[in-house]
Amino acid sequence: MINIRETAIRCLKEESEALLGLIPQINEEFDKAVKQIFECKGHLVITGVGKSGHVGAKMAATLASTGTPSFYINPLDALHGDLGMVMEDDIVLFISNSGNTDEMLRMFACLEGRGIPTIAMTGNEDSLLAQYCHTHILVKVSREACPLNLAPTSSTTAVIAMGDALACALMEMRKFKAKDFAMFHPAGSLGRKLLTRVRDVMYTNNLPTLPPSMKLSEAIMHISNGKLGLGVVMDDSNKVLGIITDGDIRRAVEGAQSNFFNIEVKDIMTVNPKTISPNAKLTEIQMMFSKHKIHSLLVVNNEHNLIGIVDYFAIMG
Repeated sequence: MINIRETAIRCLKEESEALLGLIPQINEEFDKAVKQIFECKGHLVITGVGKSGHVGAKMAATLASTGTPSFYINPLDALHGDLGMVMEDDIVLFISNSGNTDEMLRMFACLEGRGIPTIAMTGNEDSLLAQYCHTHILVKVSREACPLNLAPTSSTTAVIAMGDALACALMEMRKFKAKDFAMFHPAGSLGRKLLTRVRDVMYTNNLPTLPPSMKLSEAIMHISNGKLGLGVVMDDSNKVLGIITDGDIRRAVEGAQSNFFNIEVKDIMTVNPKTISPNAKLTEIQMMFSKHKIHSLLVVNNEHNLIGIVDYFAIMG
């Protein structure tokens, strides 16, 4: 009987070994390719047939989203008119495990006649593409993870990883930052984390502010109306003095008993509560929530005046 888990584990182990086997293949040709792409004035055009084509499309998407203008072109479409998409300032990257794919060689011949710089990424250093392209990145695996050693498995995983290595090296050369990443990912959770500011998500209406001399029995009503589970203690100039929470009130009730109605807000408030600037990013809010294990942050301006409150549950939701 076939052991499904053993087969799956063997596949993952073999692909992991294939990836580690790429390390010695990072050489001068890899350096040359990175420099070529970095200095390119146009686009990096990636092409491949079959599984290599799917990998190429993924590689182009990764590079484009990390600062390297790139797109994928199908070699069959290229030979039927789409070669017009390739401009003189572009570089073409061929992905082919054998390095001798007919469609790729025909496309190469057309580009060679126009003087377009080319890079080959193959598993065969003796192939025609490896010999004739300006630069060759070797991506060679000892065998496929496929039980028959036929289906592209380890080889395609290796090419994906080498493409990621290219992207990472180029990001370093371009000094690509999180703010740059956000520019290319304005939608979804990535864009939200990197572009959203505190001012975009803070509560500003009906803030539960309390004077320090207010009796706790009265403060409960203000905190309840604010619906944030806290009250912000303010002085006459609108500066933050402290904060009290539902938990502070429960502990005061338990400890004071009959004296509860004589307790003032200043008696139980936490001084120097955590605050944040309205210009801080969403990632900073999340970091502070996690680091200090709190559920609310007070938003203050440069004069330490309260201008809003950020609630953990609203942000995470």
